[in-house]
Amino acid sequence: MLIASLALLATAVYYAALCALRPFAPCRKCRGLGEIQRFGKPRMCPRCHSDRLRLRLGRRAFNAWLRTRQAGNA
Repeated sequence: MLIASLALLATAVYYAALCALRPFAPCRKCRGLGEIQRFGKPRMCPRCHSDRLRLRLGRRAFNAWLRTRQAGNA
Protein backbone atom coordinates (compact mmCIF):
# COMPACT_ATOMS: atom_id res chain seq x y z
CA MET A 1 0.00 0.00 0.00
CA LEU A 2 2.85 2.36 0.84
CA ILE A 3 4.58 1.69 -2.47
CA ALA A 4 1.37 2.34 -4.42
CA SER A 5 0.83 5.62 -2.55
CA LEU A 6 4.40 6.73 -3.21
CA ALA A 7 4.08 5.80 -6.88
CA LEU A 8 0.87 7.83 -7.16
CA LEU A 9 2.47 10.79 -5.41
CA ALA A 10 5.56 10.58 -7.64
CA THR A 11 3.35 10.50 -10.75
CA ALA A 12 1.40 13.56 -9.57
CA VAL A 13 4.60 15.49 -8.82
CA TYR A 14 6.06 14.52 -12.21
CA TYR A 15 2.90 15.68 -14.04
CA ALA A 16 2.81 18.96 -12.09
CA ALA A 17 6.45 19.63 -13.00
CA LEU A 18 5.74 18.73 -16.62
CA CYS A 19 2.80 21.16 -16.72
CA ALA A 20 4.97 23.91 -15.23
CA LEU A 21 7.97 23.38 -17.51
CA ARG A 22 6.21 22.40 -20.74
CA PRO A 23 2.59 23.59 -20.61
CA PHE A 24 1.92 22.72 -24.26
CA ALA A 25 1.80 19.22 -25.73
CA PRO A 26 1.35 17.99 -29.31
CA CYS A 27 -2.27 17.85 -30.48
CA ARG A 28 -3.74 14.38 -30.04
CA LYS A 29 -5.89 14.45 -33.16
CA CYS A 30 -3.22 15.45 -35.71
CA ARG A 31 -0.24 14.21 -33.63
CA GLY A 32 1.37 17.63 -33.84
CA LEU A 33 1.28 17.92 -37.63
CA GLY A 34 -1.38 20.66 -37.84
CA GLU A 35 -3.46 18.94 -40.49
CA ILE A 36 -5.41 15.74 -40.97
CA GLN A 37 -6.50 13.77 -44.01
CA ARG A 38 -10.18 14.24 -44.81
CA PHE A 39 -11.58 12.57 -47.92
CA GLY A 40 -8.06 12.17 -49.29
CA LYS A 41 -7.15 15.84 -48.90
CA PRO A 42 -5.10 17.49 -46.17
CA ARG A 43 -7.31 19.71 -44.02
CA MET A 44 -6.70 22.01 -41.08
CA CYS A 45 -6.94 20.16 -37.77
CA PRO A 46 -10.28 21.03 -36.13
CA ARG A 47 -8.94 20.59 -32.61
CA CYS A 48 -5.78 22.71 -32.66
CA HIS A 49 -6.58 24.89 -35.72
CA SER A 50 -3.11 24.16 -37.20
CA ASP A 51 -1.32 25.43 -34.09
CA ARG A 52 0.05 21.88 -33.62
CA LEU A 53 -0.03 22.27 -29.84
CA ARG A 54 -2.65 22.09 -27.11
CA LEU A 55 -2.61 23.22 -23.51
CA ARG A 56 -2.25 20.32 -21.09
CA LEU A 57 -5.21 19.48 -18.87
CA GLY A 58 -3.25 20.10 -15.67
CA ARG A 59 -2.14 23.51 -16.90
CA ARG A 60 -5.73 24.39 -17.82
CA ALA A 61 -6.85 23.49 -14.31
CA PHE A 62 -4.00 25.53 -12.78
CA ASN A 63 -4.85 28.56 -14.95
CA ALA A 64 -8.53 28.32 -13.91
CA TRP A 65 -7.49 28.11 -10.25
CA LEU A 66 -5.25 31.19 -10.68
CA ARG A 67 -8.06 33.20 -12.32
CA THR A 68 -10.46 32.25 -9.52
CA ARG A 69 -7.93 33.14 -6.85
CA GLN A 70 -7.11 36.51 -8.44
CA ALA A 71 -10.81 37.33 -8.81
CA GLY A 72 -11.33 36.52 -5.13
CA ASN A 73 -8.44 38.74 -4.06
CA ALA A 74 -9.55 41.72 -6.16
